[in-house]
Amino acid sequence: MEKKEKIVVGISIGDLNGIGIEVILKTFEDKRMLDFCTPVLFGSTKTVSYHKKQLNSEVNIHGIMSINQLTHGKVNLLNIWKEEVPIEFGKSTKIAGEYALKSLEAATQCLKDQTIDLLLTAPINKENIQSEEFAFAGHTEYLESKLKGESLMILMSDSLRVGLITGHIPVSEVANHINHQLIEQKVNLMHKSLVEDFGISKPKIAVLGLNPHCGDKGVIGKEDDEIVRPSIAQIKETGKLVFGPYAADGFFGSDTYQQFDGILAMYHDQGLAPFKAISFGNGVNFTAGLSEVRCSPDHGTAYEIAGKNKANETSFKEALFSGIEIFKKRSEYKKLVRNRLAVK
Repeated sequence: MEKKEKIVVGISIGDLNGIGIEVILKTFEDKRMLDFCTPVLFGSTKTVSYHKKQLNSEVNIHGIMSINQLTHGKVNLLNIWKEEVPIEFGKSTKIAGEYALKSLEAATQCLKDQTIDLLLTAPINKENIQSEEFAFAGHTEYLESKLKGESLMILMSDSLRVGLITGHIPVSEVANHINHQLIEQKVNLMHKSLVEDFGISKPKIAVLGLNPHCGDKGVIGKEDDEIVRPSIAQIKETGKLVFGPYAADGFFGSDTYQQFDGILAMYHDQGLAPFKAISFGNGVNFTAGLSEVRCSPDHGTAYEIAGKNKANETSFKEALFSGIEIFKKRSEYKKLVRNRLAVK
């Protein structure tokens, strides 16, 4: 491998029948992107060439057989497989899921080995990727099993960062998972990420209530009064600027969210539905709390437009820039901490 000059961004190509490869190619149609990073796709030149032909893409792809052959100033593609893989745009197939996993596994291994600096993941289909090797609800849970640390899913844009106290679980099970230990864990993860990954020294964090109107003093549920409020009060005693609980509807409807650096929602759709209403198309999914940096766009495989050259690459491009910025902030923080320790 050449002497490292730029941040190396590893990219898993996602479901082969979706829009993942399309948004990757469209992102690097602008050659100026190579001024910010050195990308390396994990897949196959045959597979990517098939997509290029379908999309009339002229992006120059530099095929390599080893990560040590990576070349700065080019869009590298590390060949993980050599065989032809059938592409059926817009269809969920078992084989597309199998090869999406091959790409993700190889990219994750390089992330662990630190031969890439950060990981950018194109969308997968959570159903067809399931196997003995991948028995997870999504990227977040898979990466938590492979890397050090505890994960916190954060959906972010320029003006909004929403984390989840519970992740990919059925709504019927949410209340049973909410407890003081979990709330404290997620607040601590959010606080740590805001300080280390975003450079905010004294972050303000809002916590949303579980029930409508935060339970209306027990009329619509007791969890907010018996679990959430006492947990927030106890966390405040540690010096963290944490506030709530807030009723989710009024919180977003009144723009109160703009007063906070980070927001923790109790469950998936409580946080992600308003986030996507406000920021869809420009949002980024960031997996905080882990030893390495991973980002992804805020959309899925979009089978309905796959292969039609209609996909918008904005969210993927935002994920790329966000990952680079987070990697830089985290590196700066680590350097600052080392210098402080050295002075002591």
